[in-house]
Formats: sequence, structure tokens, C-alpha cells
Amino acid sequence: MTLLFIACSFLLVLGSVKSFLSQSLPRRVPWAGHAKKNTQELNMVFDFFKKRSEEGFDQLNNLADAVYKGNIGEGLKDLADYTATTNAAFANGLAKSRDRLKQNLELLLTGSSDDLMEDLLDILLQADLGMVTSEDVVQEVKSLQASGQKFLNRDELMSVLRGKLIEALDTGKPRVVQFSETSTIPTVLFVMGANGMGKTTTIGKLAHRLRTEGNQTVLMAACDTFRAGAVEQLEQWADRAEVDCFGPSETAKTPAAVLYGALDMAFKNKYDTVLVDTSGRLSNNDRLTAELAKMKRVIQKRMSVEQDGDGKPILNTAVPHETLLVIDAAQGRMALDSAKVWDKEIGLTGLILTKLDGSAKGGSVVAVSRELGVPVKLIGVGEGIEDLRDFSPDTFVDGLLGIGKAFGGTSNDEAKNLETRLLTMRKERDSQSKTKTSKASTPTPTLSGGAGDLTFEPMDEMTPNTELQPSGAGRPRMGANSSKKKKKKKRKK
Repeated sequence: MTLLFIACSFLLVLGSVKSFLSQSLPRRVPWAGHAKKNTQELNMVFDFFKKRSEEGFDQLNNLADAVYKGNIGEGLKDLADYTATTNAAFANGLAKSRDRLKQNLELLLTGSSDDLMEDLLDILLQADLGMVTSEDVVQEVKSLQASGQKFLNRDELMSVLRGKLIEALDTGKPRVVQFSETSTIPTVLFVMGANGMGKTTTIGKLAHRLRTEGNQTVLMAACDTFRAGAVEQLEQWADRAEVDCFGPSETAKTPAAVLYGALDMAFKNKYDTVLVDTSGRLSNNDRLTAELAKMKRVIQKRMSVEQDGDGKPILNTAVPHETLLVIDAAQGRMALDSAKVWDKEIGLTGLILTKLDGSAKGGSVVAVSRELGVPVKLIGVGEGIEDLRDFSPDTFVDGLLGIGKAFGGTSNDEAKNLETRLLTMRKERDSQSKTKTSKASTPTPTLSGGAGDLTFEPMDEMTPNTELQPSGAGRPRMGANSSKKKKKKKRKK
């Protein structure tokens, strides 16, 4: 009876999940007539790594349908397969970076180096984590070492690495793709990147996700009019993703003109999202960088919601909703200098890391994101159209360090155990620090009450004309004026 009650309760809960999902998921309905889109729902679709319960709305919906039809086993298997595929993609994409880092750390822990801290710093720099983050890790290790301890053990070191890398990836800015919060303005995602970074491919994968997971109507704007074949390539991706594409024409040949035409089409045909493909360029190409800035102003002018006193549109600085820079993981920290220039000239809101599946420089994600102060929002882990994943710092760091069974670790609870261990170590350090501070601030006791005790008159209470006398002086020393008066009296006699 108990088992039957538990089973019935479980089915009722999952049935409510189906009801909730049917009400909360955005529907593909005519854009002009439907109510204001729930931005939080779309953000959740693009943040399904954050919580296991949010891992793929389609999969949860399938699970609820399976329960409703009595096929709970099939539904659970589908959800498990989806999770396993996601973890496998990260595990494979970070394999080279993980193997090299783990091998170097193992040599450090089992070797007999005279300068373990210097060797640890070298290992972290070789992993492309950047000088700032690497030094932070070393300083944390030093501060957490117990008295007399030469170095941390394996679990302690891994807990510090995991904690510091996750903290380094926290920029304090939104990690999920932002969408328009009003039904009168479509979402505009402005995508940048040098040639060969995988920018056009990324746009195609993103369009596919928006259509299939977000139920969005998507329009691609083919504004890369400089590279031969760029428009045709984007059109091919539009066909694969089953979305529309607006390209150059006889009346719109420049990037700015194509973009303006695409925005007009988006307003006219009520598209939910516009993905803007830009010309591939290096950051030292001033002419093309100026073209990017012009395109951004075109978006802000065309999507203006206010006018000045002369009736001219006021630039809408809330758009584009995202300015995303695509970076090739194989470049490592070499991409940082270019990213700094683009961030200064155009203003970046997020990074998309591509080609992680073939690179041994996965650690560069930490360095680039931290030094720019711009969050990584999406990450490419393969060539397939579904291989564009949301970036989760926890999942990424666990994949880089090999933590958890999904990434070759010891157990599924390994990440949680390491997090707990780090918290314990930090509490012990802080407690010891408070104890030392308390001892150092305790006042020295004063002597009092015994024979022969010395007492000193406070300086501010001493008589101004009092002069200190040598030890054993029998009487106060007379001043010069007193001796002169005595001499005068003797002469009178």
C-alpha cells in the first residue's frame, strides 16, 4: 500500500508539471496580437544547465506527456539521455585541456619540488588561466595551508581550484541571453567576430535553438557583404535551421542598408528575433570597426521609441539586446587583445566560445571573461546544429578539472563534497585569523599596588615651568634671575 501511495503521489506531481509547462511555455502565435513575452521564460530556456530541473523544456514536457499516457519509464529514459548527451559534449570538448591540466597537477602532488607554489603557478599559466586568476589560486592555497603543512593534499587543492575558477567566471552580469521585454519591439542579437571564428555557424545554431526551444520566429540579417560567399553560407544555415534570411539587393548593398531593410521586414512581418551577421574583421581594421559602430546606431535609430523637440528619433540605447563576440577556443589568450578593442569601441555584453571540441586551451575562457568583465553566454562543443550549449561556470569548471563521474571523477557527489571542503577550510582559516588578531590587540597589564612601583606624571598634567632633576637632587634648581638678585644685595653691603 505504501508503494502504491508513493507511486500515485509521484504521478500526480508529474501531472502538475505537464499542466505548468503547458501554461508557461511561450507559444508560436502571431507576434502583433499576443501579449508581452515573458522574458524570464526565454532566459530559462537559455539557462537549462543552471538547474537539472530546467534541463531542456522539451524533455520535461515529453516526460509529463509520457506520465500522462502511462509511459513513465520511456519519459524518464528520454530525460536521462538528454542529460547524458549534454554532459558528454562538455566532457569531450574539454578532454584535451583536462588531460593536460590533471597530468601536470598529478606530477606536482607526487613530485619532490623545492618550490611547490612556483610550480603550481607555472601549471596554471600553462593552462591559459591568466596571471590574475593563477596568482589568486596560489595566494588562496598559501592562506589555507595548516601550520607546518608543506602543501595541500589532492582533495584540498581540487577544492581550491574549483572554487576560485568558478568565482573568476562570475562577472556579476547576466549569463543568459537577454530578450526584448515588450511585444512591440523584436529582440535584436548583434553577432561579431573575426573571420574563421565560427561566427556564421554559431548564428545558424542559435537560430535553430530559438526556433525549436524558444518557439521563436527568427529572421537572419546577412550583413557580411565583404567576404565572398558569406551571404550564401548564411542562407544555407537559414535553410537548415528553418528560419528566414534577409540579404543584400540592388537597393541595399552596404551592411548598414541591409540591416535597415532587415529591421523593416522584422517590424512588418512581426518576427520575434533578428540575428545580425556582421563582416568578419580584425580589431586593427579601423574602417570595418567604424562600420560596426554605424550599424549599431542604425539599430538604435530604427528602433527608437522617443523623439526630441524637433521630432527627430532619439537613439534607443537599450538595443541591440545583446552584442555578442564569437571567439575561437584554439586562440587562447591571443583573442583577448582583440576583444578589448571591440569592447571599447562597440561595447560587448557577452561572449560565445566556439571549437572547444578541438582545443587544449579551454582555460582561456576564464582569463578572457575575467579580464574583460564580460560573461560567456554560449559555448560550441561540436559541429552539429544542436551543439551550441548554454555556458554554466560550474559545469565548465567540473569538466575542465575532471570532477564528477560525468567528467571522469570519482563520484557524482564529488563537486558537492569539494565545495563543502572549501567552505570548511575557509572557516578554519578565518577563525584562526580572528584568534591571532584578538591576541595581538589585547593590552599589556600595568603594575600597581606594590612597594617600589614607579609612577609617572602624565605629560599634559606637568607644570609648564617644572624642570626634571637628576637623581638625588636635594632642592629645586634656582633660575638665572635669582642668582643675579643675590649678587646685587652683597654689593650694597
